[in-house]
Amino acid sequence: MYATSATTRARTLPVSGDRASPLLAASQIVTSPETQIQCRVERLLGEGGFGQVYLATRLGHSALVPEIVCIKVSPRIDGWLREAYFGQLLDGHPRAIRVFDRFPLMRGGQVLYCLTLEYARHGDLSAFLSRSGKGWSERLARREISGLLEVLGKLHRGQTLHRDLTPLNVFVCDGRRLKLGDFGIVRQQSDRRGITARTMNALTAPSEILERAAPKWQARDDVYQVGQLLGMLIRGDARTRIRTHDIRALPCTDHLKEIVYRCIGERRKRYESADEMINALRNPPATLRAGVRRTLKGVHLAFTGILSKRRSEAIRAARRAGAIVHGGPSVGTTVVVRGRPNPLQAAGRDGGRKLMEIKRLREKGHRITLLNERQFWALVARPR
Repeated sequence: MYATSATTRARTLPVSGDRASPLLAASQIVTSPETQIQCRVERLLGEGGFGQVYLATRLGHSALVPEIVCIKVSPRIDGWLREAYFGQLLDGHPRAIRVFDRFPLMRGGQVLYCLTLEYARHGDLSAFLSRSGKGWSERLARREISGLLEVLGKLHRGQTLHRDLTPLNVFVCDGRRLKLGDFGIVRQQSDRRGITARTMNALTAPSEILERAAPKWQARDDVYQVGQLLGMLIRGDARTRIRTHDIRALPCTDHLKEIVYRCIGERRKRYESADEMINALRNPPATLRAGVRRTLKGVHLAFTGILSKRRSEAIRAARRAGAIVHGGPSVGTTVVVRGRPNPLQAAGRDGGRKLMEIKRLREKGHRITLLNERQFWALVARPR
């Protein structure tokens, strides 16, 4: 059995060096005053900002608590209360680490706050990828990230933000089934504007939050973290964050690259909720077929790709034909002229930034006609 950190802020314990004094002792019998269930402490698995996590064996018979569990112990009540609450809220969800019991424990005049948790046999995602050294197949990554998004979607629909979706906080269970754990810094927002971003994990927190360019954490920032997890799964390495320039090299389809880019790219263009991202993962990519226009007079037009003539010449021709030329697609754009794809595009032939923006705007209901270059030059050649 592999050790699991069982806490986002947990770390693998070093072989030697300074560490906090154990809160529980090996072979200690811990009895829950709530359920009277007893567990024998086996060994320390990890420790972090929340406290310490122990592997334990349930004693006696119980139809509800498995034989092997984790006991998470903290001298602080705040995170314990949140984890206990959200553990109960998500109880039975197949993609959330189960909380079987929650109780206080007296030790030498000090109150310790304990949670009895489901034990993830393969450990956290970071440790699992480090051991295997291999990326996951796209099919498996889509399935498992969609599963995590289901439980995140339940939080989002309740106006609740997780804020700590890291590889240390996602656990690998049998069958490579991913489950979400550690709800210690989950917060409920009073409105959709978000909550003040004070506590976060630097590995997967959005750069806008880290640099304080965005003062409030929103659902789209949870989505950013899930995009990081998806890219790490495909890459097979969770040690460093995925950058936008890394996406092109990911061994997956262009459609999945687009999804990762949409998650971790420009903040205002991200999926706005877990449900939006699930929809993208489970549905085929949008097609970009050329449309039909009879005139360019009065249209709001943008160019993308490599044109056969100078861009400046194309802009002058469009203006002579009566078009209003934009620097790139926006909510006001009605026509986009597409040249040859740039081989360095982030997500393949249909995955340039402007093309992805066209797809996003279409999803929001904006009507944009796509023209190929041949159609464009034919239109501008017509007499007005």
